[in-house]
Amino acid sequence: MSHINSAECGVHDDGFVQSEDGIMRAMVLGKVGEPLALRTLPDPLPGNHEVRLRVEACGVCRTDLHVVDGELPDIVMPLIPGHECVGLVEVLGPGVTGLQLGQRAGVPWLGGSCHRCEYCRDGRENLCDTPEFTGYTRPGGFASHIVARADYSVPLPDDADPIAIAPLLCAGLIGWRCLVKAGQGKRIGLYGFGAAAHIITQIACRQQRRVCAFTRAGDVTAQAFARSLGAVWAGSSDELPPEPLDAAILFAPVGDLVPQALRAVKKGGRVVCGGIHMSDIPSFPYRWLWEEREVVSVANLTRADAHDFFAARECRDIQTTTHVYPLEQANQALGDLRAGRLSGAAVLRP
Repeated sequence: MSHINSAECGVHDDGFVQSEDGIMRAMVLGKVGEPLALRTLPDPLPGNHEVRLRVEACGVCRTDLHVVDGELPDIVMPLIPGHECVGLVEVLGPGVTGLQLGQRAGVPWLGGSCHRCEYCRDGRENLCDTPEFTGYTRPGGFASHIVARADYSVPLPDDADPIAIAPLLCAGLIGWRCLVKAGQGKRIGLYGFGAAAHIITQIACRQQRRVCAFTRAGDVTAQAFARSLGAVWAGSSDELPPEPLDAAILFAPVGDLVPQALRAVKKGGRVVCGGIHMSDIPSFPYRWLWEEREVVSVANLTRADAHDFFAARECRDIQTTTHVYPLEQANQALGDLRAGRLSGAAVLRP
């Protein structure tokens, strides 16, 4: 295995704390369009108010695809992707409070915010002017170790299953924020039945909502999976549901679905776009938007989202369907996600 300088991946280079073998392994993006490469790096040292975790599991999210495909702006490479990370705290940086050595914690997409801009002061840190994002602007969890800001890490139960809980740290949290943004309507449509939708279907059903699942045309496996989780109807994304929807959530990053969803929601209905990236939305007749239908987006998440999600009764004991890959097979996991070969979520295990 070749070695690269730790600073090239955004890892601290002002000193290192040695683990058992003194190195970490990471799947590194060196260039857009190229596969991730397995690299070895010196163990990173947490800075002020940071912790280092030994990674137990890291989910593979569609946002990781947007990163490795170069669809997000200003990507600085080399980069370690991954932002659904679960690990054990093994080193505390100076000034850390709230986490202890040996404690299990999660590292989600939002890796930090400035606390100074108007959005942070207004309690909307997800819209921070100078945010940090795990696996995008700071090293992520496709690795054996990760350094994270302690105050943006999520304490997790000691008995939590790392594999099962990893997808909750983005697919679950973003899905939850989307569901809240969708309002209190009882008929919910989910476009793109992947990791987020399979979690949110369970939560929505527990809230006594009726879920309609929209999948790629002809994907009978995904449709059957949706029905097994409680969806009352499942069909192709170009179909209309059997009854008008109160709201629709788009997890698929396909702009063509926005007009489709607007046609599916009733008067006063809302379409929530849950992805960080989406292909262009085509033009459509104004009448599909008229009658006070709305199109809104969800951007990132907040620490309050994590608190609310893990505290909510309907979010407890969610059953995640996972497909586990060794860290070295990250490219295979990304490929399976891109091709739609997964029911549920892919998870890497170092």
